[in-house]
Amino acid sequence: MSRFPDERIVVDYVAPRHLAGGGDPTWITVPLHRACGWSLEHEPLTPSVGLTSPDQKALLRLEPDPDSQWWTLHHTAEPAAPAWDASFGARTPVEFIAAVTDALTDPAADTAATPDPYHILRQADWTPAGIRNGLVSPDGTAFLHRADEASAWFATVMVNGSRIVWHAHFSEHTPPRLIAAFTASLTDPTPVARVVDTWRPPTLNPRLVTRTQVGMRAALVAFALEDRVHTLSTRHAPPAAPPSAPPGQPPGPGRSR
Repeated sequence: MSRFPDERIVVDYVAPRHLAGGGDPTWITVPLHRACGWSLEHEPLTPSVGLTSPDQKALLRLEPDPDSQWWTLHHTAEPAAPAWDASFGARTPVEFIAAVTDALTDPAADTAATPDPYHILRQADWTPAGIRNGLVSPDGTAFLHRADEASAWFATVMVNGSRIVWHAHFSEHTPPRLIAAFTASLTDPTPVARVVDTWRPPTLNPRLVTRTQVGMRAALVAFALEDRVHTLSTRHAPPAAPPSAPPGQPPGPGRSR
C-alpha cells in the first residue's frame, strides 16, 4: 500500500457494513488470483479486470460503468447444474462479494451443509418487507427478495426511502450456499475498514451509520490482505502427513510389525 513502512493513515471502521461503500477491489481479486489460482487479465489503459477459474467454468469481471452493475460473475452449465450468474453494483461492499467467491472456491463446499439464507436473516431480526418472500433489515435500508423457490434473488440497499445505494442480483440457478454466504456477510455486525482518503460514503447520517476513526500504520492495513490470502491458501493445502516413528521404536496401535 505504501513504500514508506512508517506512514500512517486514517481508517474508518463502519457499521452497518451494507452502508460502508464498495471498498478496495483487491480484497476480491488478489486472493482469487494468488490463493485460488484464478488467471488474471487486465485490459491495458482501462480499469477492467477479468479473472477465470482454473477449470474455466467461472468468470468474474470488474467493469466500472456508471450505467450498469460493476461486478459480474458467470458460471457455465455443468452436467448436473444449469448455468448461473450474479452481479453487484459499484457500492456493494467488497466483503459481500468476497463472501460469495470464498464460498464458490471452498474445496470443502460439497460436504458442508447449506443454511437457509432467509433463516440467517431472520436470526438477525430481519422482518417481512411487505412483499411476498421479502425481508427488510432492522434499520429499514436493506432488502432481500425472491418471488418463489424457483426464481432469482434480489438484494437492494436504499437510503432516504428511495435512493438506491447498491443492488445485487443472483440468477435462479445460483447455488444456495453462495446466497447463504452472502446473507451471512450481510448480517455480520462486525464493522468494516475503509481508508478515509479513498472512501466515498453513501451516507453520513449518524442515525444510520456508526463510524470509528483510527490512525494506524499503512503496513498494518496492507497486512490484512496478506493474511486473507494466506488463510484462503491453506484451504487448498494438502493435509500434513503423520510423523513417522523414529528408527527402533515399536509401531503404534493398529500397525503391523
